[in-house]
Amino acid sequence: MSRIVILGAGISGHTVARNLNKWLGKQHEIIVVSPNAKWNWVPSNIWVGVGQMSEEQVTFDLAQVYSKTSVRFLQAKALSINPEGNAESASPFVSVEYTHPAKAGEQENITYDFLVNATGPKLNFGDTPGLGPEHGHTVSVCTASHALEANKKLQALIDALRAGEHRTIVIGTGHGMCTCQGAAFEYIYNVDHVLREAGIRDKARIIWLSNEYELGDFGMGGVHIKRGGYITNGKTFAESLMVERGIEWITRAHVTKVEAGKIHYETLDGSFHEQEFDFSMLIPPFAGVGLKAFDKAGADISSQLFAPNGFMKVDADYTPRPYLEWSARDWPRTYQTPSYRNIFAVGIAFAPPHMISKPMQSTNGTPINPTAPRTGMPSAAMAKAVAMSIRDMIGGAEKPTHTASMAEMGAACVASTGADFFKGTAATMTVFPVVPDFEKYPDYGRDIDLTFGEIGLAGHWMKYLLHHAFIYQAKLKPGWSIIPD
Repeated sequence: MSRIVILGAGISGHTVARNLNKWLGKQHEIIVVSPNAKWNWVPSNIWVGVGQMSEEQVTFDLAQVYSKTSVRFLQAKALSINPEGNAESASPFVSVEYTHPAKAGEQENITYDFLVNATGPKLNFGDTPGLGPEHGHTVSVCTASHALEANKKLQALIDALRAGEHRTIVIGTGHGMCTCQGAAFEYIYNVDHVLREAGIRDKARIIWLSNEYELGDFGMGGVHIKRGGYITNGKTFAESLMVERGIEWITRAHVTKVEAGKIHYETLDGSFHEQEFDFSMLIPPFAGVGLKAFDKAGADISSQLFAPNGFMKVDADYTPRPYLEWSARDWPRTYQTPSYRNIFAVGIAFAPPHMISKPMQSTNGTPINPTAPRTGMPSAAMAKAVAMSIRDMIGGAEKPTHTASMAEMGAACVASTGADFFKGTAATMTVFPVVPDFEKYPDYGRDIDLTFGEIGLAGHWMKYLLHHAFIYQAKLKPGWSIIPD
C-alpha cells in the first residue's frame, strides 16, 4: 500500500485528491493536509466582495466532503519536508502543525510514498507597508473572509454616496511584482456595476492601479484576440471597457506603501506619486508558504527544493538567460522535482522558470511587472496530470506518464463585469497556449483561431453556471467526474 500526502486543498490539491480517490480507492492511503477547514471557490469571492453572494455560497466544509471518501483529512499546516527521512527514520516525511481547534499547536511527522505540494501562495501583504485588511488600510478579495470585510466597507461607502458625498475608489495591485490582476479586474467592474445599479455612480471616482506595462497584460505578456472577425490586442480591449465605464487607470506602478487614505507609488520612469482614496482593494504579491526542507543528516536543503521566492522547483529550465532567449520549452511538463521522483508541485506552489511578461525595472532599479499567473484552469489541468502520473507510478511506471505544460495548454477565462441575471455582463476570453510560443506561432505567440474574446450577458450566465458546476464537482456530487476541470 502506498501513501500519498497532498499539502493543500485548494483547486489544485483538491483536484489531485478527488481523482486519486476515484482511481485508487481504499487500495492506497490518501492524506490531505490543509490549514483551512473550508474549501473556497476563489473566483466567486469578487461577488462576495460586492454583496452579491454570501460566504456560504462560495465555501464548504472539507472534512464533511472527505468523510464520504477514502481520503483522510488533517486540518494542519505543513512546516517542513524530510525527503530522505532522518537519523531516526528511513522513510521520507513531512512535519505538520495542527490548526484544528481540538489539536491546535500539536506537531506530527507524516511519512509518505508520494508527496504533492499544492499549498498555494502566502498572501504577502507585508511586502508593502500598510497593505491589506489585517494590518493595513486596504481590503482584499483573496479569501472569503476578506471579501466579506471588503463588502462591509463597500456598503459603508455606498451609504456615504447615497448621502450625497463624493468618494474615490482605487482597485488593482499593491506591489510591483503582483500576479492575479484578473481578480482585481473583475472586482473593479463589479463595484462599478453595483454603484450604477444604486444610481450613485456619478458621485464616485474609480481608478485602476496596476503593475502592468499596458492594460490587458494580465501577466501573460498581453494577448491578441479575435473578436467579431477582427484581430485586436488586449490593451485596446481593456481600455475600451474602462473608457465605456468612466474608469481611470494608472499602469506601470509599484505601490511602495499605503497610509490611511493615501497610496504611495513609483512608476517605471522613476517618479514617485501619491493617490488619495476612500476605499481601496489591492491584490498582494504572492510568495511560497515558507516550507523548509532537510536532508537525512538534518542539514537545511531548502534552497535545493525551493526557489528564493519560496515556490518549489520542478522540471523547468531555471537557467538564467536574457528575456529574448526565453522559450516555451523552459516551462515544466510533469511538475516532478528534479532531485526526488516522488515529490510534485502543482498550482501556484510550483516555481515558474521566468515571467511571461517582459521584465521591467524603473530607472531606480525597482522591478515593476506582473508575475506569471497559474491559477484556475491551468491549476486543475496540471493537478489532474500529476494525479494520473502518480496512479501510474504506483502501478509500476518508472517516471511520470502525463504532462500539462502551460506552453502546450489553453485556458478559458470568464471575468465578471457586473452580476445580474438580466443586466449583468462578463468578458469571456480563451488563450492558446497560456505561455506564448513564438517558434510555433511567430505572429502573435498564440494560435489566433483559438484565442478570442467577447463581452456580454451570455458571459455572465456562463460564469454563474460555472460557479455552480465547479462547486458541485468539488463536493463530489453524483456524476462529478464528467464535469471538465
